[in-house]
Amino acid sequence: MLDAGLKTQLSTYLQNLRQPIELVASLGDDKGSKDMLALLEDVAATSDKVSLNLAGDDARKPSFAITRASGDAPQQEVGVRFAGLPLGHEFTSLVLALLHVGGHPPRLDAEVIERIKGLDGDYSFETYFSQSCQNCPDVVQALNTMSALNPRIRHVAIDGALFQAEVEQRQVMAVPTILLNGQPFGQGRMEVEQILAKLDTGAEARAAEKIKTKDAFEVLVIGGGPAGAAAAVYAARKGIRTGVAAERFGGQVLDTMAIENFISVQHTEGPKLATALEQHVKQYDVDVMNLQKAVGLVAPKAPGGLIEVKLENGASLKSRTVILSTGARWRNVNVPGEAEYKNKGVAYCPHCDGPLFKGKRVAVIGGGNSGVEAAIDLAGIVAHVTLIEYDSQLRADAVLQRKLASLPNVKIVTSAMTTEIHGDGAKVSGLSYKDRNHDTVHRVDLEGVFVQIGLVPNTEWLKDSGVALSNRGEIEVDYRGETTMPGVFAAGDATTTPYKQIIIAMGEGAKASLSAFDYLIRLPAEQAEAA
Repeated sequence: MLDAGLKTQLSTYLQNLRQPIELVASLGDDKGSKDMLALLEDVAATSDKVSLNLAGDDARKPSFAITRASGDAPQQEVGVRFAGLPLGHEFTSLVLALLHVGGHPPRLDAEVIERIKGLDGDYSFETYFSQSCQNCPDVVQALNTMSALNPRIRHVAIDGALFQAEVEQRQVMAVPTILLNGQPFGQGRMEVEQILAKLDTGAEARAAEKIKTKDAFEVLVIGGGPAGAAAAVYAARKGIRTGVAAERFGGQVLDTMAIENFISVQHTEGPKLATALEQHVKQYDVDVMNLQKAVGLVAPKAPGGLIEVKLENGASLKSRTVILSTGARWRNVNVPGEAEYKNKGVAYCPHCDGPLFKGKRVAVIGGGNSGVEAAIDLAGIVAHVTLIEYDSQLRADAVLQRKLASLPNVKIVTSAMTTEIHGDGAKVSGLSYKDRNHDTVHRVDLEGVFVQIGLVPNTEWLKDSGVALSNRGEIEVDYRGETTMPGVFAAGDATTTPYKQIIIAMGEGAKASLSAFDYLIRLPAEQAEAA
């Protein structure tokens, strides 16, 4: 099952096991069970601290639990289980689960570990994932780690493609989907701190009180994507007090599958790059405040004075300069049915959710590179793809258009305006569009709709701030990254800077940071002291 290279890597990792672990398999006679057996035999062969037990009796087959070997006290039992093969993006989840159940400490702050251990309650989590989903590993790894630390937390990661009947019965139409004690808990990427915040109801209030005690910054970055990370690094290297407040560190990069145009790096993936960005920022003396959403910006009372950023939790941060790098998000079609059926057939990530639509009919809305790439990817999984483009022609690169045109199970509809997404109350059942040439309305019966029509900047919170926005909601900046509010700079996809690319956002973040530093050193002495 595992090639020689992976076996060697796994053997090296498992040298970090501090205590024996046992793989308890529940298998049937199907191909998935045979593949799982081969995988578990390979894993067990890489370390004398790993044993394999084939006497599992879990109802989900194939599945396996990772437990601490017999002889440990009952309170040391853990509840980490995989129902399906943890390969693809989930292979790292398997490795980490083996290590953490085996006593190797997770890379979490001591405070977070104590909060996990102190959770009072019995929590049984189920996460539906797909091997192609780049968002799923964060959730799986977070819940596995929590299960390894607290015996009252149990988690099973379920491959939706392998357990399709279960997925249908539970109407899971997006991954990752998380259930807690059988009830919906969350969808989409979640990290340990986000899960903790939902379980520990007092966490947000404690975080707000902690933030209120912070002294003013010299540079405060709002947003933790490529632009924000670059701005933070450049500011910290100047030796000035720097903070980052981010709704989620990594930003939209976390939702990006393949990155092949980041110069000097031939190929990487969004989550991997986001982790590298965060690690780089934390190499410096930067106060990183994650899971903090900005909701207001207050101009200084006097020139050179402190700028205030209000947060959703009620706390505020103050700084002599602020760099806005809040990025962008997927644009909605804004037609009836879209909101009602989001994650019930309406999806935005073909890589993540595509496997859940195997053998079904789907539509892709959008004829740019993202839309055409999505249609190409989906065509290899689903029964049929209808691509709908508003313009009279596709806007994707010619090489992508040629590939799309060669696929037998794809229909391209241009000059079409989506008017409604239909459903039966539980899931998507169809889509209607208007032919813009003849004003006729057509309905397409299908089970999924993937929206790929570009980005919208995350700037709604700035509308009444005094910072000028374009008619598209982008922050207006000059060649130095300055906004219309003194002391406030901006960078990245939220600004009027053209070409929304990672490498451009990083450069603009560095430029905004250097401009902020230049602003600080040129403040008259009396203004600097007053600030």
